[in-house]
Amino acid sequence: MASRQPIDIVIALDQASIANNQADLSESGIIVYDSKILKQAFTGPEFLDVPFVELATKDGGSKVMANTVATGAVLGMLGMDPSPFEDVLKELFLKKGQAIVEQNISAARRGSDFARQHCERCAFSAAPPGRPLMLINGNRAIGVGAVMSGCRFYTAYPMTPSTGILTYLAGKSDDYGIVVEQAEDEIAAINMALGASFAGVRSMTGTAGGGFALMVEGLSLAAVTETPIVIALGQRPAPATGLPTRTEQGDLLFALHAAHGEFPRLIFAPGSPEQALYLTNKAFDLSEKYQIPAIILTDQYLADSQWTYEGLDLSRLICEDHRLRGERPASLSDDYKRYALTDTGISPFAVPGDIRQVVIADSHEHDEEGHITEDPELRRRMVDKRLFRKLRSLRSEMAPPTFYGHPDARTLFISWGSTYGVVREVIGNLQEQGAAMLHFTEIYPLPGTDTFDYVTLLTKAERTVCVEQNATSQFARLLKAEIGFSCSATVNKFDGRPFLVEELLEALHVYLD
Repeated sequence: MASRQPIDIVIALDQASIANNQADLSESGIIVYDSKILKQAFTGPEFLDVPFVELATKDGGSKVMANTVATGAVLGMLGMDPSPFEDVLKELFLKKGQAIVEQNISAARRGSDFARQHCERCAFSAAPPGRPLMLINGNRAIGVGAVMSGCRFYTAYPMTPSTGILTYLAGKSDDYGIVVEQAEDEIAAINMALGASFAGVRSMTGTAGGGFALMVEGLSLAAVTETPIVIALGQRPAPATGLPTRTEQGDLLFALHAAHGEFPRLIFAPGSPEQALYLTNKAFDLSEKYQIPAIILTDQYLADSQWTYEGLDLSRLICEDHRLRGERPASLSDDYKRYALTDTGISPFAVPGDIRQVVIADSHEHDEEGHITEDPELRRRMVDKRLFRKLRSLRSEMAPPTFYGHPDARTLFISWGSTYGVVREVIGNLQEQGAAMLHFTEIYPLPGTDTFDYVTLLTKAERTVCVEQNATSQFARLLKAEIGFSCSATVNKFDGRPFLVEELLEALHVYLD
């Protein structure tokens, strides 16, 4: 469920791979390398010298197939059937011709055979074959969630760690009728998505913190025009471009307070690909229902972490059209008011061109029809409609946090977003010592307490420790601001690397009796 410190297999394509990882090898760990590539031979039971290039170029192959040999070698070390990998090679290289496919398959088999014959230390064993399982990462799960939610327009400027969503949806665009556009920058991306959403289709954009900084004016535009939009925000260590390929949870308060003016937004932070799928779906549904922006917070760790599932329950997905289409607009009166003041704050949401009435939107403060106004009383009522009335209902839509561990925990560890897997695994080792976890994925607005009184649970615990991958304990600060609760302590990591099970276990153990 989570990353551990010991490494079983290292594929070393340079000297640094050995220097950086040798100390972390498990007792039976092995470093696989090619002495001709590294121009050095290593002795010791932890080294396996596989001639990647020699096996790749045999019988007319190319040295670029060395990585295919390496993959085949790992399969051989694990004693696994290479057939599924060969199927992947056929799919990947079919467009390059049958000869390239066959050369890659041969290279993989040579790597597998070599490892089986020469790896004396290999004590690994793969799980027995069964029915095929789903292997999916966070970015792909968000992409699947978008497809299953009826997304028909996605635009973004590529920026790690959200680029995988863009490439996944681009690969599915023909199959599902999705317009995917690589914009020239993030300003264009959010404004294009808003235009598509106003025109009547479910729209989404994705970026990292630096790109989100450029989107904030468009975010405010979405708020005042009450145009739904879903934004995937892949957090990376910052400021500026920071550590582009590393992980952090440093943009929570940025996502919460970004853009000028006061308006509601939704913030979700999935902790697994399964949660990413369902929360992306929920983001699309509630964004359209309440006509507000929804932000999905992810990070490099969740984006690229591979999780295995037997399957995902698609019956949980919601795809309800909250706009006025087809026969429904016929009931509208001639004086259709796009921003009609209602008890819920949600106004009739018609699609331009689908009704005979004119649909007006304006970035200025406006009256119920959408025309500019500076009337002070109307301004007050519009803010009340957009902000307070919607927030009252939104809180009841948010699911409570997940509780796991000792039912009468004396020490309660609080986490959010991508730390779900590692914290849960650690708590599994500590619950007999009176530990439990409270994990939040639906961040803002914080959920109510009708179905699960987590606030009382927090106040009754002897110690509460907030675990976050940022320097300033942003979620702990959110709890303080929203419900007045102060955590007893915090555990923070902000070096760009994810928590490992062993280090987090050591860090949390000190808070137990």
